[in-house]
Amino acid sequence: MSFRVVIPARFGSSRLPGKPLLDIAGKPMVVHVYERALLSAATDVVVATDDQRIADALRAYDAPVVMTRADHPSGTDRLQEVAEQLGWQPDDIVVNVQGDEPLIPPSVINQVADNLAEASEAGMATLAEPLHDIEQLFNPNIVKLVRDVNNFALYFSRAPMPWARDAFALNREQLPPEALSLYLRHLGIYAYRVGFLHDYVSWPPALIEQVESLEQLRALYQGVRIHVDVAHASLPPGVDTQADLDRVRAILAGSGAAGAMA
Repeated sequence: MSFRVVIPARFGSSRLPGKPLLDIAGKPMVVHVYERALLSAATDVVVATDDQRIADALRAYDAPVVMTRADHPSGTDRLQEVAEQLGWQPDDIVVNVQGDEPLIPPSVINQVADNLAEASEAGMATLAEPLHDIEQLFNPNIVKLVRDVNNFALYFSRAPMPWARDAFALNREQLPPEALSLYLRHLGIYAYRVGFLHDYVSWPPALIEQVESLEQLRALYQGVRIHVDVAHASLPPGVDTQADLDRVRAILAGSGAAGAMA
């Protein structure tokens, strides 16, 4: 089974301007992501950007770059343009690796690609991890999901779900013990079939997608099956804030780097 990796990298960021080019251990952050992806089983790894500064920085490391339009509303749209520019076939599998995840385990990239290859009825695949913290359950910045018996997504939401009706009627300070295995936190890594990407950009945004601000809900609304598996390896948080950046810099500069990057 073969697959490709695309790393979308935008210069603009409200909290960390120029985020892909921020220095971590002597290299731009996006270069660390590219090098992690190279350790996966992907046949090709390319970076998609709309900014010449990012392209120039990557070419210094011999990283393939695809220049894309600046007006894409989402990373999915940017991936579709890359697939179209490079002439990838409808059945080809492409993994979207975010450009702000310099510690991503290569095994996780392989896992989501393998899952999609095996789930022939799915248009896309993604990963999750168990959620055991009540604050995370009620945090709208953490996306929750529910899946069916065959590991296909039923729904994604920023709201707490499933709702433990009786337990939460009595106490919302802790998760009900009998429901711990139900709660899953969505991880932002996706594998797509290229044919699905072409369909996706032709569909109008769904109302549920706009209300939740979750682009994967457009696929569910259109009846596309999304495979969801629990990640085999822990996916370290990406870099969204200065505190995140400081944490990753400390990991890669210190003795804890090996454990974080396994």
